[in-house]
Amino acid sequence: MPTPLNVLLVAPEATPLAKTGGLGDMVGAYGAALRDAGVAALILMPAYPGALAGVLGATRVARLSGLPGGDGVIIRARMPDTGLSVLLLQMDHLYNREGIYRDRHGRDYVDNLVRFASLAAAAARIARGIRGIGRPDIVHAHDWHTGLTPLFMKLGGVQARSVFTIHNLAFQGNYPLTAGEWIGVPPELLVPALSDERSIEFYGSLSMIKAGIVHAERVTTVSERYAREILTPRFGHLMEGVLNAEAHKLSGITNGIDMQTWDPSSDPLIASHYSVDNVAGKYACKRALQQAFGLTREPFVPLVAIGSRLTEQKLAEVVAEAIPAMLSRHERLQFAILGQGDAQIERRMRELAAQWQGRVGTYIGYDETLAHMLHAGADMLLHASRFEPCGLTQLYAMRFGTIPIASRVGGLSDTIVDYALELGKSGAANGFLFEGETVNAVTDAVRRAIDAFKNPSLWRALQRNAMMRESGWGAPVRRYIDLYCGLTDARPAVSRPFVDTRTAMAAPRSTARPAPQLASAEAAQAAAQ
Repeated sequence: MPTPLNVLLVAPEATPLAKTGGLGDMVGAYGAALRDAGVAALILMPAYPGALAGVLGATRVARLSGLPGGDGVIIRARMPDTGLSVLLLQMDHLYNREGIYRDRHGRDYVDNLVRFASLAAAAARIARGIRGIGRPDIVHAHDWHTGLTPLFMKLGGVQARSVFTIHNLAFQGNYPLTAGEWIGVPPELLVPALSDERSIEFYGSLSMIKAGIVHAERVTTVSERYAREILTPRFGHLMEGVLNAEAHKLSGITNGIDMQTWDPSSDPLIASHYSVDNVAGKYACKRALQQAFGLTREPFVPLVAIGSRLTEQKLAEVVAEAIPAMLSRHERLQFAILGQGDAQIERRMRELAAQWQGRVGTYIGYDETLAHMLHAGADMLLHASRFEPCGLTQLYAMRFGTIPIASRVGGLSDTIVDYALELGKSGAANGFLFEGETVNAVTDAVRRAIDAFKNPSLWRALQRNAMMRESGWGAPVRRYIDLYCGLTDARPAVSRPFVDTRTAMAAPRSTARPAPQLASAEAAQAAAQ
């Protein structure tokens, strides 16, 4: 009989304990889904102050000495929402800080290499065997922060197999080569790559993400299209040569989402519940969103949400330039903007809110309640991007019947079926895709969506298609398990395939929850500060 499949997920963040974006959402939700499929899943992450405060049943199980950053303690606990087992690496001199990656001024911590090399080294120690912790069959490392994990596993003679997932190739963890010996990388692996194919040297730097790509036995990305895109100069961020050399072990698996957390029929953070069969509650959610962002409360105007990092990757500077043109062309159009990023773009979004009072509302920062209100209350989501490994925002929006307008790249293209207005029928369409990175590309796509919005029956068909899309973890988990089983003789503890029982769109509850008391986005931001 095959032995049960044990998987250690190594990541710098996992919801609900720590989150800066989609990486944390993916790891937390995926770990729970993997456990539900019969896999003994365990997450290893740093013991940030918020993580320590959030877990249940914390117990010290091991002390690790000689990590790149010194000595550490392994704490075993459970996630507060799913009960999933989690290991926290406690090294207070490295992780007991206000931010996860950056200080309050937005500057990267200068010792991030040591901080995350220590996490990778701890994962390799656990994989080698520690009393009180089951030895994993698979160590699945996530993003550049954990890229050294497969290398440290090889150096330690670990028998467990390694998988490395690229969440965003633009962030690579590149540091001075001279720092390599400080963290335990042998000198022969720091030579120019042409001298040794195992080298983690990259254009004169030590690259943590290259370490993961070169030394893991399988490499995945978070969508099928992105796995193809990163083999090209346009999307490869200079890493396309490395990736093409390792293409035989590269594949893409599109992320899922937690269908229970993002469910309009039961979400406690929205003003009124609704379902695919009865969307009446969405009007109350729209009123609440308009109030929260200081917008004129009109039920039938097109309301576009923008919820993302305000950076060049997200075409935020182009969108900011396009917004005045769209407001002038469409007299009743409204925008609700939630995000943070480049200071100059943040400032421009604030200026737009001041110039177009009642039609543009801006909240600089991130607020979980506002994020749920945004997806539930808006009619459309504008998700422009120069590249998008997967994207979760469009999946959240579709779950709530908010129609995405997005760039035709990466996971956006994999998950959105474009409605070509000239075809005169909706078919399986659930959104709008556009090519290019110009103001005209953005404004034309929004115009197409507004034209469709003016046709209630057509818009209802688009909403139904979007809300009925299967975006749960069932299919991705099956693909990951197949990948794991291809590397080891171990198998899940249950023979039945994983079925996400939380994906059904239930009927709306009879009692709606009141909207959070946010008089305006400006007031909400002041309260947060």
